[in-house]
Amino acid sequence: MSKVRYNDNASIVEKIKEGLKKTGGYCPCRVDKIDENKCICKEFREQIADENFEGYCHCMLYYKEK
Repeated sequence: MSKVRYNDNASIVEKIKEGLKKTGGYCPCRVDKIDENKCICKEFREQIADENFEGYCHCMLYYKEK
């Protein structure tokens, strides 16, 4: 079973969380304020669903382990 966790780099986590507060929960790394960019974004949810994917979400807040 895979595991999703925060990035080990606390500085990145803090900056992204601050950005999420400013954007109302939308990925601060994306321009468009659309449902697909609401954290956890659609792109990463799809990556999580892929059992072979291991890596960071677009903004590097989350990491999915195999």
